[in-house]
Amino acid sequence: MGRVTERRRVLRIRDASVSTRPDTLVAEEPLEIRLNGRPLAVTMRTPGDDFPLAAGFLVSEGVIGSAEELANIVYCAGATVEAPPATAGAGSNTYNVVDVRLAPGVPAPAITLERNVYTTSSCGLCGKASLDAVRTTARWPIADSPPVRVEPALLSALPDRLRAAQRVFDRTGGLHAAGLFSAEGELLDLREDVGRHNAVDKLIGRALQSGSLPLSRSILVVSGRASFELAQKAVMAGVPVLAAVSAPSSLAVDLAVETGLTLVGFLRGSSMNVYAGEERVALQAAAAGS
Repeated sequence: MGRVTERRRVLRIRDASVSTRPDTLVAEEPLEIRLNGRPLAVTMRTPGDDFPLAAGFLVSEGVIGSAEELANIVYCAGATVEAPPATAGAGSNTYNVVDVRLAPGVPAPAITLERNVYTTSSCGLCGKASLDAVRTTARWPIADSPPVRVEPALLSALPDRLRAAQRVFDRTGGLHAAGLFSAEGELLDLREDVGRHNAVDKLIGRALQSGSLPLSRSILVVSGRASFELAQKAVMAGVPVLAAVSAPSSLAVDLAVETGLTLVGFLRGSSMNVYAGEERVALQAAAAGS
C-alpha cells in the first residue's frame, strides 16, 4: 500500500522565529504476519513491500529458501477498521495483516508462544543457542560461497550511494535503509523502512521472489548499526559481506566469526573497522594506495 508518509501540523521554532507548518513524517503501522492462517509475528513497519517483507522474514527464520516453497501471500480481508477516520469507509481493510501460505509439502515450523511475539529492531535473539541455530539452519554456508574481494575504496563509496538513493528519507529524515550492491559496487536494490530489520527483510524477500537467492556475490549495506539480527539475516540469505555505518554488537561479531561473514562497522568516509572476515577485504590494495 502507499501509506509511506503522513502529514502532521508542527510548531516550528528557529531562533526567535515561531511558526506553524505541515511536516512530512514516515508512516509507522503494525503488520501481523500469519503462516498458514496462524499468527506468527507482529512487527512495526513502514507500509509498502509487505509481501516481500513477510517472505524475507521467513527466509531469515529458515522457513523457506525459494519462491517455489511459497503458495501465495495475501492480505487478510478480515483486518478492518472498526472506527475509521473520515477518509476511510466503514469496515475498510487496513492491510496490516498478511497470511503466508506454504506450498504443499513444505513443513511449517512449530509456532509457539515464544515465536508469536511482537518484534522490534532491537529485540532479536541472544545467546549461544542462537548462534548454533543460525549456523546449523543456514541453507547457503558463506564459507562455501564464490570468492568475493572488495577494496576499501569501494566500500567507502557505498554509504554515499545508499544515501543518494533514499527518496523517502529526503522528505522525512526518519527512515533506515538497506542497500544491496554487487561486488563491483553497483546498486542492485534498496529498501527503506522505519525498522532496520524490516528494510533488510524487504530486500531479501524481493530477492526470493526474483529467484536471486542466495546473494552470494553481494554486499549488504545498512544505514545504522549492525545488530545480531541483521547479521543473522545476511547469513541466512547467503550474503558474504555486511557493512554498517555504525557499530556492530558483540553477538553480531560472534556470529560473523562463526559463519565466515565479513562484518564491517563504522563505515564513514575512508575509515572503517573490519570485525570479521577480513580475507574478503583487499588490504594490499589499501596499503598500496596509502
